[in-house]
Amino acid sequence: MNQQFCISIALCLPVPDIEALIQGRTITALPKMFIRPGQRFALYPTDSSASIKVWAKCELCQILDETKPLEILSKLTIWTPKVLKEILRQQQYIFLAYFRVYQLPQLQEILVNPNIQEKLGKFVSLPNSLTVSEEKPILTDRTFTQRKHQLEKLEPPLHPELEELQSAIASLSISQPAAKQLDDDIKAFLGWSSDKLIKQPDPNLAWINDIAKLGDRSIEQDEKKSNYQAGTDFENIARKSLEFLGFKVESAFKGGAGGLDLYCSKPYPIVCECKAGKLIPSGTVEELLKLGGMHLGKTQLLTSIKLVIGPGNPSTDMLKAAKEWEVSIINAMTLQKLVQFQAKYPGAINLVELQQYLQPGQIDYKIDEYIDKSEREIKLRSHIITVVKELSEQDNQSSKVTHQSFTVTETRVHYNATHNHRLNDEAVHEILIELSSPLTGYLGRIKTSNLNSDRFYFLRDLPIN
Repeated sequence: MNQQFCISIALCLPVPDIEALIQGRTITALPKMFIRPGQRFALYPTDSSASIKVWAKCELCQILDETKPLEILSKLTIWTPKVLKEILRQQQYIFLAYFRVYQLPQLQEILVNPNIQEKLGKFVSLPNSLTVSEEKPILTDRTFTQRKHQLEKLEPPLHPELEELQSAIASLSISQPAAKQLDDDIKAFLGWSSDKLIKQPDPNLAWINDIAKLGDRSIEQDEKKSNYQAGTDFENIARKSLEFLGFKVESAFKGGAGGLDLYCSKPYPIVCECKAGKLIPSGTVEELLKLGGMHLGKTQLLTSIKLVIGPGNPSTDMLKAAKEWEVSIINAMTLQKLVQFQAKYPGAINLVELQQYLQPGQIDYKIDEYIDKSEREIKLRSHIITVVKELSEQDNQSSKVTHQSFTVTETRVHYNATHNHRLNDEAVHEILIELSSPLTGYLGRIKTSNLNSDRFYFLRDLPIN
């Protein structure tokens, strides 16, 4: 259990400064006086809300003068060089305090101090003492230590372009979910947020849960809809599903009387027939072949993958026809599983690889095999990331290096010691290279002249739950 402390004072700071500390964008503040390391206090926003969200412990306080490189200091903090120069002009010194910030169990509302602006950068007494603990730090020990070391040594930021991008989209993240997700990813990559990202359900993807329901519906149980309308509903959601997976669905072949239900042109041609109801009608394969030949021509039809999506188990005659004419059959729930997997791990569905599983006959079990295999590969990568993170945290106990980095062999030895699955250096190296790509950003890579000597360090988690 974490030790509890009693706090009776608060440091008054501008609201943007406190929000930057809460978000993990900075670990510093600019008080008007020297703060003793080890001192604990609440952070009091100098606005009309007077709502206290966090408390802080001072880890270090530096006294800086005009000889310090303000340009680099500015890049490592939230203040422009102009602001820092103005502070120096007014008081000759900058008090740069390093704060370890912790969340309060709940917001503390206090009466607004009418003279609060006069107390900016100074301490004030709290009307009631607060009991706090170090149970909920904004940043982990490792992340805070890295940031503190970088600031003490005035080392330039590793990713200035990403920091600029984050600043540019920060205001958009309030109202736009996509911008917020990107904002969260960038902050995690930069180390501004060390908590595992818990992906919230996207309300725009709620339709995914209706795929099986629309395909397996019983018309008798839904008397308000005709057979035609039920079929159209399922065709529309199947179209949306295939597009979500990455297929290009051609609108020129849109369904209706005498038309193809769906035709995908890229990355490979697929002719698709959608059936909603209790069972797939026995003549569905013949119908698909007839309409496909009419609209595409015999040669194009035969070179395309032919797919039927519908409810229930196909009849013996239909399975025989599917084998003969190389038609694949899947249940609506199988389509839903594919789309759910893509939503959980964007980009995880490799359509070219998926093509190998689109074999003649009923292939729900084959698609399940593909999803299971893909999930195992993602879990393996998540475990490799965790291994590098664990090595970093172990090494951090005796090292103050900004980024603890490790070789392929060190990573492989630790992985094999903690998992039943055994990997060789070649397999681990391939995965590490993939995870340190700028397009993934889960690990960082220090390149050397010899690939076997490359070193890797942790940047962010890959949640798999």
